[in-house]
Parts: sequence; structure tokens; C-alpha cells
Amino acid sequence: MDQLLTQGSIRRKIIGFAIPIFVGYLFQQLYNTADSLIVGNFLGENALAAVSSNAAFIYLFVGFFMGFATGAGVVIARHIGANDPRQTSLAVHTTVAMGLAFSLLVSVTGVAVTPVILTWMGTPQEVYVESCKYLRVYFAGGTGLVMYNMLVGILQASGDSHHPLIYLVVSSLVNVALDLLFVAVFHMGVEGAAYATIISQFLSTALVAARLLRIDSSIRVDPRKVRFDPENLRFIVRNGLPTALQACVIDLSNLLIQSYINGFGGLAMAGIGASTKVEGFAFLPVTAFQMSLTTFVSQNMGAKQYDRVRRGIRFGLLCAIAIIELIGAVVFVFAPQIIALFNRNPGVVAFGTGRARVCALFYCLVGFSHVASAVMRGLGKPVTPMVVMLTCWCAVRILVLFTLGRAVHDIRLAFWIYPFTWTLSCAVYVVLLKRIHVDRIAVKA
Repeated sequence: MDQLLTQGSIRRKIIGFAIPIFVGYLFQQLYNTADSLIVGNFLGENALAAVSSNAAFIYLFVGFFMGFATGAGVVIARHIGANDPRQTSLAVHTTVAMGLAFSLLVSVTGVAVTPVILTWMGTPQEVYVESCKYLRVYFAGGTGLVMYNMLVGILQASGDSHHPLIYLVVSSLVNVALDLLFVAVFHMGVEGAAYATIISQFLSTALVAARLLRIDSSIRVDPRKVRFDPENLRFIVRNGLPTALQACVIDLSNLLIQSYINGFGGLAMAGIGASTKVEGFAFLPVTAFQMSLTTFVSQNMGAKQYDRVRRGIRFGLLCAIAIIELIGAVVFVFAPQIIALFNRNPGVVAFGTGRARVCALFYCLVGFSHVASAVMRGLGKPVTPMVVMLTCWCAVRILVLFTLGRAVHDIRLAFWIYPFTWTLSCAVYVVLLKRIHVDRIAVKA
């Protein structure tokens, strides 16, 4: 049975849905973080830089396709909220077909463009070869990553966040074990870390696929029905394309910032890369509330329970902001010790701590912006957060880099550009949220 978020206590439903997502993403974050910890301690600073500094490139490439997974989840949740099993099934099988098409595209294109992108980013020679090895293996197995996110989006749209948690725990533990085996025992270098990651991703994909093939629900997948339904494809693209473009272009701006960081050498790349890994964990509660609120709002909009939507939005925003700011305070205080877990080189720790302490106390701004963006998508207004994020988090960052960045060669610019743009997006979202009347929004999917 589909697990409806249109009934019962709002707080319990949102938190109950968010907690398994949080724990699941916590284990998922172990994928690349385990790579960085093990690689940094067993293979040294250059290998750590090769693995950790590539996050922006990976997110740029995969984030575009994950935007469509978000759009698909919104459409499926709307159909479930409206109690329409036929349209739900059509949307589910369209999502699977889209995931298969994207998987092929990610694998082929990612392997082909890796050397070009690394050269364009100005990757230092001492890091270039290892980065290329890691990324080519990673993208060759990109099918597991793309299909997992598309398939798990189907489960979460139905209100099920518990099974994805179980699958991620299993695959993440396997990932850590394989990291140690391939890197520390078999001495396979950074390629071993990449192989560990993609094997784990395929495992999680197989687990969620097995669930969808046998579940007694409107989201059950029948391989014979996997095809594109024109109407639902149009709805998914309309909801997913703005999110995909938003993710892609924002990650492009982060890629430009990474190229600026690369000019400060391998220690800066390793330290700041470790700092971004820490942020990956710190932002997990926001990610959980994003997913929870998008599904909650989508289902309740489909059921036309507008007062419930309003109360859910207020509660979700307050929780996300409070939790992320508390985490930011912890990161600020213990930044040196946390960065040293990745590598104890004083230069690496100094760069990582510098960035962490500039950004940590502003995490509340990230929380507000991301959750507000998720609410907009749940309301069926994905273009709005796309415009806000592309302007504040992309255009402004690029403008600063190509003006001030060329005049001032100072690593602190790469630190402060984030809190500055987070503040801009928050200001815009405050205005937009005050103007929204959920009962006047037409539900078309």
C-alpha cells in the first residue's frame, strides 16, 4: 500500500519521513567520504586531492539527471495524493524508462569528457593522472548511481523512506569494506576506491529494484510496461527540467570555484575538498527535510488539503534551520580535528579549517534556501527556485570570480563567496514565500 502523508499528525509525518532519509543519506555520504578518508591516509595528499576535489565535477554531471528524478517524484506523489492508480503506474514506468536512457548517457559521456574537463579546470599535473583514473572508473559505473536515484525517488514519492534506508546501510557498509580491501590490501590506488563505490551503487540499485518489482502497490514496476507515456513525460520534464538546469548550472559555478582553488596547489585542493566532505554530512538534515517537504507538499496539493500544506511548510522550515545551525556551531568549534581525520598535513588542515570556519555559522542560510526551494517544487513551481538559485548561486558567483577573482589572488575569496550568495537567496525567498497562496495554485499533475 502507498503510505499517504495526507492524513495524521503533520509533525509526525514530516519527521517520520525525514529521519530515515537523513540516516540513509548519512550512509550514502560514506561512499565518497570513505574514499577520501582511506585514500588520504593510505595514499597521501595528492591522491586525496584527486578524489575529494572531483566532487564538483561529479555533481555537475550527475546532478542534471537527478533533477529529473525530483520532477518524477513530484508527479508520482501528486497522482498518489489524488488517488489515481492508473496515472501513478504510467508515471512510474516513464520514470524507469527515463532512468535507463540517462544511465547510458552518463556512462558514455562521462568517460569521454573527463580529460577535457580536468584540463579546463587547471588540475595540477601531480593530481591530474590520479583524478582521471578515478573519474573514468566512476562514470563507467554511472548506471548504478543514476538508476538508484530514479528508483528510490519512486519509493519516496509513495511515502516510503524506510526501505531506502535499509538498502543504503547495506551498500554503504559494503563500500567501506571494499575500500579497505581494494586500497589497503590489494593496493589498487584511487581506481580501487572508485571500484568500491560503483559496486556498492549497483548493489543498492539491485535492492530497490527488487522491492519495486514485487511490491503490492500502485508503484509496482512491471518490466513489460516500461515505456514513455507522453502526458506523464511532459509533466516530469516540466517539473524536472528546471530543477535539473538549476543543479547543473550551480554545480558549474562550483566547478569554476574549484578551478580557482586549484591555482593554490594540492594542499589547498585536499584541505578544501575535505571541508566540502564535512559539509556533505552537515547538510544532510536539510536534504532530508527537502525530500520530506517536497513529497508532503506534493501529496497534499494533489489531495487539495491546502491548510495542511501551509502548516507543514512552516514546521519544516523551522526544524531545518534550527538543526543545521546547531551542526554549524559544532563544525566551527571542532573544524581542525575533523579535517585532520582526512589528512594530518598542517597545510591541509589549515586550508580546510579556514574554509569550514568561514562557512559553518552561516549554515542556517543554506537550510532556509534549500528547504524553500523544495517547497516551491512541491507546489508545482519549479521555475521559481531555478531562477533564484541561478541568479544568486550561479550568476553572482561567476561574476565575482571573473572580476574580483582576477584582481585578487586570495583563497579567502573562495571561502566567503558562499555565505555571501546564501544571504542573497534567503532574502529573495523570504519575499516569495510571503506572497504565496497555496489554495490559488492550479494542480495540473
